[in-house]
Amino acid sequence: MLGIGRRAMGPLGIAAATLALASPAHGEDRPDRAAFVSLYRELVETNTTPSRGDCTRAAAQIATRMRAAGFAESELVPFSVPDHPRDGGLVAVLPGRDPKAKAMLLLAHLDVVEADAADWGRDPFRLVEQDGYFVGRGVIDDKAQAAIWADTLIRLRQAGVRPRRTIRMALTCGEETSTAWNGAQWLAQNRPDLITAEFALNEGGGGRADDRGAPQMLAMQVGEKAAQNYTLVATSVGGHSSQPMPGNPVYALADALTAIEGYGFPIRFTDTTRAYFTAAAGLSPEPMKGAIGRLLADPADAGAAAIVTRDPGFNATLRTTCVATLVRAGHAENALPQRAAANINCRLLPGDTVAGVQATLTRLTQQWVDISVNQPVRPLAVPPKLDPRILGPATALAAKHFPGVPLTPFMSTGATDGVFLGAAGIPVYGVPGLFVDRDGGGVHGLNERIRVSALYAGRDYLYDLVRAYAG
Repeated sequence: MLGIGRRAMGPLGIAAATLALASPAHGEDRPDRAAFVSLYRELVETNTTPSRGDCTRAAAQIATRMRAAGFAESELVPFSVPDHPRDGGLVAVLPGRDPKAKAMLLLAHLDVVEADAADWGRDPFRLVEQDGYFVGRGVIDDKAQAAIWADTLIRLRQAGVRPRRTIRMALTCGEETSTAWNGAQWLAQNRPDLITAEFALNEGGGGRADDRGAPQMLAMQVGEKAAQNYTLVATSVGGHSSQPMPGNPVYALADALTAIEGYGFPIRFTDTTRAYFTAAAGLSPEPMKGAIGRLLADPADAGAAAIVTRDPGFNATLRTTCVATLVRAGHAENALPQRAAANINCRLLPGDTVAGVQATLTRLTQQWVDISVNQPVRPLAVPPKLDPRILGPATALAAKHFPGVPLTPFMSTGATDGVFLGAAGIPVYGVPGLFVDRDGGGVHGLNERIRVSALYAGRDYLYDLVRAYAG
């Protein structure tokens, strides 16, 4: 996923129940669990990075397992394009018994962020179980979700279950970078017949655990921000460094970046974020609790905003954000720079536009730099409704699997492939269930990890959730 893998869901100081995971013991002998770990291991140990990986191979491995479980060739549709033979994916279909019931879609991506063995100190594409964790690139983002979806369909087929509605699954490639061929986008634009659904379940939700692994909060993603990059450029004719002159592009760029750093976009609530902050207020100590309440009543309350936005997760949920991520300048150590450029990565609240944010950045920096919109321009996220038909079963099953742990809708501050489905008219919800450590579990960084008990508990919860939605 672009940005943080499993997004932070608020301040680390939230006071919440710390209950043991309501799942079978780690050592319990369950043949279905062994089969799941075999699939999960094969998926994690197949390199699917943009540089050297092969999503097509990973998709084919899953298709082989689904054939062995009884799926017909007509129910398995591998896809790719000639220009990107290693970026393929898989669509699988478990037919429903009611032709009037609209299908549901399970979406996950197979590609992962780059990982260097020299940085990790070992092979990041070997699944290791260590100190109660599964460790390896992609163990959370997003191969846990992909493995659970494939495993769920396999279990349903092996059990002879005929759901009321058809269940479709799309495993795609290209989510982790904006410059690659994107399978979810291609399906939405070229083969919508393969993914047509009343709603889709995707990554982006999840859960947060405390330092002991006890669950604190569950989240159902209902909407997300849109990711967009902009480029700032300052130029001059340059010259010899022994004779400094006004108009140095490095200083001009620095002034522009300082202006962006100091600017706060307006605070604005959506239906989802209002519900989220209402729940967060009830779980927060003072003064955060009171500040959230005042901000809900008046988003322009500067005093309340100053308190709430100290938390980076809360700040990013409340407003559009822009941050410098890359800087390039100069051409020689003894020459005045002729060019200085920076990439600005923005995350847009639903309702904001790419052009509108560009206009704001231009207003802040036009005396120093030129600003342009980077390609590609992804679709803006379409927030789905707070639909009780979606939130109801998720909440009821959470009470069964994770008693006492609150579940709240929230808006992801990052971006997923859900934007392509939303643009095609398919509401997308990021499912809860997979609890990740408070630091994010190393997603996109070193030693990505998930607790073994959390993975097993999330798998059981999501299996029951799919069955509930599918009837």
